[in-house]
Amino acid sequence: MRSAVAGKKRPRPTNHEMSQSSYRSVGAPRNKKGERSETLLSVLRERLSSLKAKLIIPYLLLTLLTAMVGTFVVTRLVASSVRERFFNQLYEASRVAADGVVRTEKDHLADLRLMAFTEGVSDAFIRQDATALQNILWPLALNNEVEAISAINLNGLEILTLAQDPETGRYGVYEGTDFSSYQIVSNILDNDVDKIGDKFAGLLNTRFGPYLYTSAPVRDENNTLVGVLLAGTRLDSLIKLLKTQSLADVVILDGDGVMLASTFVDAEDARDQLEVDPREVQADGTTFTKEIIIFERSYQTTYSPVKIRKSDVGLMGVALPSNYVVNAEATSRNTFSLIFSVATLAVIIIGYLLSQSIARPILKLRSVSKAVAEGDLTQRVGIKRSDEIGDLAAVFDLMTFRLRKRTAQAARLYQETLERNKELADINARLQSTQQQLIQSEKLGAVGKLTAGIVHDVKNPLAVIKGLAEELSENGNISPATIGQLAMIRDNADRATQIVSDLLKFARQSTPAMKQQNMSDTIRTAGRLTDYLARKGRIEVITELPKEPVMMTYDATQIEQVLVNLYQNAIQAMPRGGKLHIQLHHKSSGVAIKVRDEGVGIAQENLRRIFDPFFTTKPAGEGTGLGLSVSYGIVSRHRGSIDVQSEMGKGSTFTILLPIDQPLNRRVGVQ
Repeated sequence: MRSAVAGKKRPRPTNHEMSQSSYRSVGAPRNKKGERSETLLSVLRERLSSLKAKLIIPYLLLTLLTAMVGTFVVTRLVASSVRERFFNQLYEASRVAADGVVRTEKDHLADLRLMAFTEGVSDAFIRQDATALQNILWPLALNNEVEAISAINLNGLEILTLAQDPETGRYGVYEGTDFSSYQIVSNILDNDVDKIGDKFAGLLNTRFGPYLYTSAPVRDENNTLVGVLLAGTRLDSLIKLLKTQSLADVVILDGDGVMLASTFVDAEDARDQLEVDPREVQADGTTFTKEIIIFERSYQTTYSPVKIRKSDVGLMGVALPSNYVVNAEATSRNTFSLIFSVATLAVIIIGYLLSQSIARPILKLRSVSKAVAEGDLTQRVGIKRSDEIGDLAAVFDLMTFRLRKRTAQAARLYQETLERNKELADINARLQSTQQQLIQSEKLGAVGKLTAGIVHDVKNPLAVIKGLAEELSENGNISPATIGQLAMIRDNADRATQIVSDLLKFARQSTPAMKQQNMSDTIRTAGRLTDYLARKGRIEVITELPKEPVMMTYDATQIEQVLVNLYQNAIQAMPRGGKLHIQLHHKSSGVAIKVRDEGVGIAQENLRRIFDPFFTTKPAGEGTGLGLSVSYGIVSRHRGSIDVQSEMGKGSTFTILLPIDQPLNRRVGVQ
């Protein structure tokens, strides 16, 4: 609860006062940012609602719409044409490359037929004579420019391989490699025949590098299989040929989508761009297209299966640089945008000139109307014309004259109303504050009168009871049970005497002895007085005080009494221990002392009653219910206020607000 000075609330304004205040504050900016935003919005709103705008905007919108649609349509047509030609070229390059692979495979077949039916070949296979095979096959390979020839026996082992060195052109001789795991070899050894025949083709990654191989059976005079003959072309040579034929970069991948060869320079650095998931390339021959960027250059790439003898042996990608497509689109867009922009500007200029010739008189009338609306009733239109605009101007001037008279009368009445409303608001605020203080003062006064009337009459009988109990307990003829009962009488008499003493303190309401003192010292003193209770209750006291002295006028003894009472209540509210936070902060014209605990909290229904005399939530026998009432009275006599916020299970926070400057040694009653 707050005192009449520090804690009174501002009365709620009436509806009439709020409406008048809103009328006065129209257009008043709150800050620079708000003023700037409101100014920009006002200017924009004014421009859009002007007659010029209404004349120009339809033409402007129509022109812009025409320009945008025309630019879009023309650009899309040009871009579509360029892009269509580009993709047609890309698909054609892919088809040419695929045909090149097929032609290479056909060349292999022709070479294999020649070699397989050459005299002495089947006999050399039967004898597994590598030298004889070399003497027969080497001239054929050299004449037909076959880059690799392999002779495989019936066990799948290499009898002889002649592989051409790409740098020197010489053939190397190799033997002993197991080819049985390659399907194009195992199919022939197993006498498999597909729909096309007994020849097979595939991509093999050999010790000489990746090759396109075609296999054919070798039979003797009795048509008995005696071995397998393979003719191969190195993929590096093949893709160079395909690039020349298709005029595009080519990349060949195996069935798992792993790159085997590419015409791109430093293709290993771009492997992640060139490789694809084989599941994305359809087995029905549908191409898969994607855009890649290699060495900061954009390419459009199409992937398709490599089909040889109606079987998929791998994947092949064909790439064309797509930069020129983007450049062509940008050039077309810029050209047509410029054309339509010039046309749009011409239409806007014509619309502006037209609006000026039509709207100038009406804009003059609007300007004068705005000045009149802002309160300048001395304005006159001054337009003399014989048409409808002249009639409108004359009527407007007559209306302004009559408004000038009515406004003067309304302003006088409005000023009188504002003064009355202000007086009523002040009276209402003082009335509410006084009502709250009277309620509390009546409670404290009634309890004080009752206490002052009975306290002396109660203390004397209590003193007699305590004295007789002590005297009887010293008699040696009394039994131990009686002595215990006398001790109980003496203790309860002491407790009753303490309650009466508290009532006497509450009833006296002593006048504060105002002195200039340091509030930080008072808080430290109160902490020392309750240090034992805090340590006993396992309470950690955390005090936050300003580094500089907080000098103010107050009664240190009474404020210590308030703080000690709040500390004790906080300690008792934390039976299992906890933290007690004490903070001192400067406010605008005073200080704030916060006492925050982590205790059980106060129920919401009890928050309004905790400052009432004799109200307590402690168990019976543990409190009189006067501590917070006395504290409230002390703070009120210091022209301050005390407030509480609490949440069950999380603790309570008491806040004391005290003014810094007060009259020295003043006499203050209960407020």
